[in-house]
Amino acid sequence: MVQTSTSSLIGRLPKVRGELTADAPLAPLTWFRVGGNAEVLFRPADADDLADFLRGTPEDVPVTVIGVGSNLLVREGGVPGVVVRLGREFMKIEVQEGDCVRAGTAALDVAVARAAQEAGIAGLEFYRGIPGSIGGALRMNAGAYGRETKDVLIAAVAIDRKGERHVLTLADMDYSYRHSGAPEGLIFVEALFQGTPGDKAEILARMNEITASREATQPIRTRTGGSTFKNPDGKKSWQLIDAAGCRGLVRGGAQVSELHCNFLINLGDATAADIEDLGEEVRARVKKTSGVTLEWEIRRIGEREGEA
Repeated sequence: MVQTSTSSLIGRLPKVRGELTADAPLAPLTWFRVGGNAEVLFRPADADDLADFLRGTPEDVPVTVIGVGSNLLVREGGVPGVVVRLGREFMKIEVQEGDCVRAGTAALDVAVARAAQEAGIAGLEFYRGIPGSIGGALRMNAGAYGRETKDVLIAAVAIDRKGERHVLTLADMDYSYRHSGAPEGLIFVEALFQGTPGDKAEILARMNEITASREATQPIRTRTGGSTFKNPDGKKSWQLIDAAGCRGLVRGGAQVSELHCNFLINLGDATAADIEDLGEEVRARVKKTSGVTLEWEIRRIGEREGEA
C-alpha cells in the first residue's frame, strides 16, 4: 500500500494494495481544471483490490467514482468520503471472437473505437466522438453521431458496496436517453461490446469524419466539460440556449462557448461556482424564453465552498 498525507478517515479504511491519498486535489483530474479535494482518493491495484476495499469500508463512508473527468464538475468544497479512480489495470482492451470487444472501464472511448477499427469490427465508431471512458459510457448510456452504448453493449461487470461481483445484461442496465437505471452503488469494472464485421478502411474513414466534425463544431481544445445539458424530447439544447441569447454569456471566469453554446468553458481563472452558476443562469433563461427546463448532463459532485 502507498499512503500519503494523514487523515482520520484513512485510519478507518482497510489495507489496500493500491494507493490511498488523503486530501487529494481533484481539479487536475478534470477537464475543467477546477474544484476542491477528495477527503481520500483511492486508486485500486485491480478489481480484487477494489472488491476487498469496498467489502471492508464502513457503510457510513461515502464512496464516489470518477473517470477521466471529461463530463465532471467538482465543487470547491471538495468531496467527502472516498473518491475511487480506476487506473492502468482497468484500461485493458481485448478483441474476442464473434466481433466482440472486451474493455476495462478506465479505457478511453476513443481507444475502444480504435481497437475495434484495427480488428475490422464496425459499429463502435461513434465512441471516437465521445471524450470519456467506458465507465462513464456505461453509467450514462453515452452516445454520439446516431448511436448509443445500448446499441452495442452485451454485458457489464460491476462490484457493489459489499465487494460482490455482478454481471449485468443489457436489459439489467435499464437504459434510456443518457441514463441508466442500474443501481447507483455499483462500480463498473469491465464491459463486453458486440460489433459487426467491417472493412478497416471504411471504419477508419467514418472515424475520421467524426473527428473532423467534432473539431469543426465543438470547442474541444478548451477547458470544457463536453455537452452541458441533455437534449429535451424533440429539441436541441444548443438551439434553445442560442434562442435565449446565451451564446458567449460570461459569468466570472466561465463562458458559454460561442462555437457550440451547449458547452461551458473555463476561460482560465473560473471557479467551479462560476461554471455551475453560469449553467443555472442558462437554465433560467431557457425556461423563461421557451418554457423548457434543461437537465444537466455534466455530473456535479462535492460540496460548494462553505458547505463542507
